Amino acid sequence: MRRLLLTLLILSLNGEPGLAQQVPVEEHRLANGLRLLMVPRKGDPNIAAGWIARVGSVNERPGITGLAHLFEHMMYKGTHVIGTADIRENLKVIEEMDRIKAEIRSEERRLIERERLGEISDTKDPRHRSTKHHELLGELDRLTKREAELTIKNDGDRIYTAAGASGNNAGTSEDFTVYFINVPANKLELWFWMESDRLFNPVFREFYAERDVVHEERRMRTDSTPTGKFEELFNAMFWEASPYSWPVLGWPSDLEGITREEALSFFAMYYAPNNISACLVGDFEPARAIELAEKYFGRLPRGSRDPEPVRTREMKQLAEKRMIAYAETHPEVVIRYHTVADGHRDEPALSLLADLLNGRTGRLYKSIVLQQGIANEATAQVDGRKYEGFFEIRGVAKPGHTPEEVEQGIYRELEKLKTEPVGDRELQKVKNQNAAGDFRRLQSNFRLMLELLIRESNRGWRTINSDPPLTQAVTADDIRRVVQSYFSAENRAVGTYYTKTATAAEEDPVLAGLDDEEKQQVRQPAGGKP
Repeated sequence: MRRLLLTLLILSLNGEPGLAQQVPVEEHRLANGLRLLMVPRKGDPNIAAGWIARVGSVNERPGITGLAHLFEHMMYKGTHVIGTADIRENLKVIEEMDRIKAEIRSEERRLIERERLGEISDTKDPRHRSTKHHELLGELDRLTKREAELTIKNDGDRIYTAAGASGNNAGTSEDFTVYFINVPANKLELWFWMESDRLFNPVFREFYAERDVVHEERRMRTDSTPTGKFEELFNAMFWEASPYSWPVLGWPSDLEGITREEALSFFAMYYAPNNISACLVGDFEPARAIELAEKYFGRLPRGSRDPEPVRTREMKQLAEKRMIAYAETHPEVVIRYHTVADGHRDEPALSLLADLLNGRTGRLYKSIVLQQGIANEATAQVDGRKYEGFFEIRGVAKPGHTPEEVEQGIYRELEKLKTEPVGDRELQKVKNQNAAGDFRRLQSNFRLMLELLIRESNRGWRTINSDPPLTQAVTADDIRRVVQSYFSAENRAVGTYYTKTATAAEEDPVLAGLDDEEKQQVRQPAGGKP
């Protein structure tokens, strides 16, 4: 889990953190295993409502990567009563599509084998398809159009919007999938019915068509960005054994091959109530919420067994790894170290270390940006996930300087931290900033709801109260110890980006007459690094 240390800290007038107050969470557990977390807050007409399934890309395997994210899409395709003009006809069409798709997969396997033997060069080339293959694709296209005729698009959104709800959305990470919305306080029962219905009576409409939507999402997020493919490559290089090595969006070949049978098996395991938690934050009566939870979520059958934790653990890295890439971006260096999972005793110190390095008053900016003048930007982040973790530092080279200079400048700052203790004043400053930022974020019902769900999906929601004191207790010796323990050459991977230089034939005429720095400014995409 990423570092989301929401706390409820009261700040005294002199800026020092005072006594931490406990976040008042009421918990109710249903007989089927589903947990409901409740934080009543009077006066707000809306309720931040959400639920989380303890499943992400880390729970996949080679062959079905991307399935957790695909399921996020499929959960918005409706149920037996939402999203269809004729459920009986709809189900018949889906069954026929599955039969046709199974035959198409047989044809596709033949093409893959021919490509493997060198008989063809592209399995996607229509010229290599058999007559039967073309006929099957035509039949699938006909059924797809019929399915579209029977489908009422965005029916669930329409129902929610008509009731005054907003922000209906979801997100998939490596470790969890979360669904959330803001609903008017007087429409709480609608939320319970809607969300339980899509868990109780889901219909995965447009299953095969939706994979194309995910492909387009991948193209926009990864393939069409200057460094997207390289970042994916770097991540796969960094993790040797861990399932964190594949992207949340999945590998393209897996997305193309996932079957509905595999999807249904995945759903039965990970979307059972014993693997789900729900949360409400806002103006409601807990007794009424429990009554509704029992009525609607209580009808969900418990899974036949609890999902197993991830078995494969990352191997200890024995040698430095390096990637060199040429892309339409500023020269940059990325340094990533293997560290610890969320909840490890060293994580609070690593989190404060990132705070010491970050920001305009942080060590990296002061050193390699202001003093040495070799970088335009430098950032650090700690990423403690459910099973593994890492610490990453990025630095963008200033024109006239190289990524190698930035890399060495970063190492010099890390070496200082290994030998020179952080001063009390500097350490207390980042602790205060950490507490103040967390306090501000906690004021939002929505942010608190998400934080509780994410914590509950991993080590439990109570860590929202138990983690903050651990951060405040970090010492200068703890900072020095974690830098010495994890920041070694054999424990890191380094990615170096150089600006891709176009050939004379590729050069854009708009860039003619500009020097290298001016050309890079023009090439830089909107919203990119300065």
